[in-house]
Amino acid sequence: MASFLPEIVLTSSPDGPIIAYDPHSGAIIAHFTGSRSPPKGLTLAGKSLIAASHISAAGAGSVNLYNWWSSAFFNHLPLPEPVAPLAATLDGAYLFAGGISGHVFAISLPSGRTIQKLPAHSKSVSCLEINDDGSLLVSGSDDGSIVVAPIFQLVAASPGRIKNPGNFVSHCFVGHASSVTAIRIGSCTSTMISCSADGTCKFWSLPRGLLLLTVALPCPVAGLAIDPTDSHFYAAGSDGSIYIAATKSPSRKQTKQSLQVMKWREKHGGAIVSLAMLNQGRNLVSGSEDGSVWIWEAEKGQVMTVLGNEMVGISHLVVARGVAKSRGSSAGLGMDMEEWREKSGSGAREMSRPVKKMEEMKEKLGVAVKDRSRAIDILESAIGAYERLLELILKEAKGGGTGNNKNGGKESM
Repeated sequence: MASFLPEIVLTSSPDGPIIAYDPHSGAIIAHFTGSRSPPKGLTLAGKSLIAASHISAAGAGSVNLYNWWSSAFFNHLPLPEPVAPLAATLDGAYLFAGGISGHVFAISLPSGRTIQKLPAHSKSVSCLEINDDGSLLVSGSDDGSIVVAPIFQLVAASPGRIKNPGNFVSHCFVGHASSVTAIRIGSCTSTMISCSADGTCKFWSLPRGLLLLTVALPCPVAGLAIDPTDSHFYAAGSDGSIYIAATKSPSRKQTKQSLQVMKWREKHGGAIVSLAMLNQGRNLVSGSEDGSVWIWEAEKGQVMTVLGNEMVGISHLVVARGVAKSRGSSAGLGMDMEEWREKSGSGAREMSRPVKKMEEMKEKLGVAVKDRSRAIDILESAIGAYERLLELILKEAKGGGTGNNKNGGKESM
């Protein structure tokens, strides 16, 4: 039966392998080799696949697909041009890749077939984001623009037949003076936040297509994170600092007002390239160009765990949740589940308790499903027997009725 790891931090690099960390103990639990990933070139496709952009020495573009049980990629997807940012639907059915020409490629998984190409921008696609319900794909570009496209239209259109891109775009925002480096969409609101190398973070209303608020920071920003309640956002500074501001769904009346932005005291030795929330918003993980990965206590702004400096540099990081692992499998994530729990200490053991309860519930549910299936089979067999018996009774009744009518006819004559 499968066990589940609560959270895993994955980091990619232009110079080294993808590394999987246990954020609770700081231990490395897996390596995935064969990819040299550019910025934003790492994503999760459902709970079973990892996708990484790869730029070869010759400059050719491709995407490598991994599963959790092997360090080598199992599928290499060549693309017509180099791609960097990736995003995938929650079910892992579709992967989107942003190219240097400004095109967004829609790819069917796990086959790797390119089913669509949307000419979204005039310059390279710099970031991609999918909203929580999986309905919208949002792309940012080096040209400063942001394009919002309904996913169902992209994947349902005839391959290669997008003659009028405007028919596939619900909004196009132009508000940044430089490259759009990250986009996040609130889980509780319809507000989108974008950040840029121009040193600004902008709030947008997705339903209305309006700019709500601009927040200026003292340096270029490369990454964003929003806490689960949408009450705070975190910005990754090129100066190695994390900037935080409290916000609740800005309105148009606030466009001339400024949010109070604070900077955490500790800072990385290089530019921060990526941020993500952990532990239901209690912690923040940051990755820097200098190869450092830190876990922060979000409430206090203090570093709790240093995950190591295993790379020359980091290009992106993502957090995986609920990854299934076969119990006792020596190939799973590089170690046995019990070994992982032992290395992770009491925190992991505490987090494993609800996992065990979940496993027990799954076992009981499995038994109930089997019992129900057997009951349905028995009921169907009984219904079939009754149907056959009814047919025999009807045939016999029809035969007897016909004989009586003939006799009655003779008597009447």
